[in-house]
Amino acid sequence: MASRHLSRSIVLQSLYEWDFYGQKQGSLERIVDRNVKDFGPGLEDLGFVKSLAEGVLKHQKDIDNIIEKAAPEWPIQQIPLIDRNILRIGLFELLYSNKEEVPPKVAINEAIELAKTFSGRTSGKFVNGVLGTVYKQLEE
Repeated sequence: MASRHLSRSIVLQSLYEWDFYGQKQGSLERIVDRNVKDFGPGLEDLGFVKSLAEGVLKHQKDIDNIIEKAAPEWPIQQIPLIDRNILRIGLFELLYSNKEEVPPKVAINEAIELAKTFSGRTSGKFVNGVLGTVYKQLEE
């Protein structure tokens, strides 16, 4: 598994646990550290893991508002936890990351791959639809 893909997987699992247990203040960093030790021994780019998790956390309210606008028939609390956090990662990379480092289509594709790996049969299509809608609006 490529280093960046593994990093996204670790961040996803960490965000899922953090969200599941009520988004307690300060707990995400501890969860990420533990998950890196458990799932990513020897991971080369720890900075990417940390910046991705911290970035999603920092921009979570704005990202959640964007999700609700892009998927109005799905209130944020009704989106399954795993899909909600995949969307958060994808939108953070799509909106806030360095486009030369992570081009928009890579951000979308990586989110779709996370959905296919960690979620249900139709999650990839749902994630693609939401991220595609946001991407189209960005281009306009």
